[in-house]
Amino acid sequence: MKTITLPGPMGPGFFSGLRSWIGPLPLQQTLLLAGVLSLFFFFGSNMVGSMERLGITPGFSFLSQQANFEIGESDIAYASGDTYARALAAGLANTIKVAFFGCCLATMLGVLLGIARMSGNLLISSFVYAYVEILRSTPLLLQLFLWSAIAHSLPSPRNAFSPFDGFFLTNRGVFIPGLRFEGLHLAQWLPGLVIAVAIVILALRRYLRGRAYYLLKFIAFLLFTVLLYFACMWSLGLSVTAEFPAKGGFNIRGGLSMTPEFSALLIGLVVNASASISEIVRSGIQSVKSGQWEAARALGLKSGHIMRLIVLPQALRVITPLMTSSYLDLTKNSSLAVAIGFPDFVSVANTTANTTGQVFEAITIIVAVYLTLNIGVSILMNLYNRRVALKGGQRR
Repeated sequence: MKTITLPGPMGPGFFSGLRSWIGPLPLQQTLLLAGVLSLFFFFGSNMVGSMERLGITPGFSFLSQQANFEIGESDIAYASGDTYARALAAGLANTIKVAFFGCCLATMLGVLLGIARMSGNLLISSFVYAYVEILRSTPLLLQLFLWSAIAHSLPSPRNAFSPFDGFFLTNRGVFIPGLRFEGLHLAQWLPGLVIAVAIVILALRRYLRGRAYYLLKFIAFLLFTVLLYFACMWSLGLSVTAEFPAKGGFNIRGGLSMTPEFSALLIGLVVNASASISEIVRSGIQSVKSGQWEAARALGLKSGHIMRLIVLPQALRVITPLMTSSYLDLTKNSSLAVAIGFPDFVSVANTTANTTGQVFEAITIIVAVYLTLNIGVSILMNLYNRRVALKGGQRR
């Protein structure tokens, strides 16, 4: 069979393709990479040798040993006789709790402040402007110290400050009304509730899309699902009762309690992040063309309806990518909790490193955990950004 050679230049060979992949100056790049790897190997060998001289075995086997230290606040069961792994899990739960509630509250406060900044009221807009400038011009650590001092200077439980019924501010924490679940364990009813809400969300995505008052109907269906689920759980023995805190002896009893450290950290993170979020919301609202406002007013819509139904949905295309950075900053800034005594993940990891001597391993765990948290937040926000992005346009 005769081979036919087509006219035109020959394709690049293997070495030409490899050279183009490596880039210019391949010899210099190879030597630089070898030098960096040799430097890491040198410092790693010295570190391992120093640990062996001190009688410390490199590795993560210490995670199965007893921690022998207490944690002041934990959402999971923990005692001093538990392992270091459980102690780190307790610290991680505290960090996730602060980051989750911090992002939610900062978003609500930031949106309100951003809209207030755009109001025609000179007093309100000036107040928000001063609020933003002061918080963005002072260090977050200084703000946390201030909120911690305020939390510890509150009156004792006997003289607790109560701005509303069932709401107490004391130097032992903040006490608010809560719900008490009896009859079934948390692990028995909570997964079912999460699955039921997820199914309803997936089912309503198509049905309510493009309809009027989409958000209000969506929230109404979710509330109906939650109430129906608890009605089913009630038939299986789960009882839910509202519990209000009340003064009892030398302390406040009942309800939900938040320690002064947790309250100071949460308020500090929310207030600081809300300043940046308000500016993001303001810039997003200003990105919507004035013709949208004029057309809505011509149709007779009120200002609240214009903002909720027309302006904010379009502004989300600008707001969402920038909000991702704010959420990541808040999650990372929660590590400053060690300065005010809240046992977050970094605080527990520092204690673990001091008691075991496994400093490198503790730092590696901290880096891996925060990297995982930040990647998770980024993935969720990117998925939401794809939904609000302009279809057929360039994604941001």
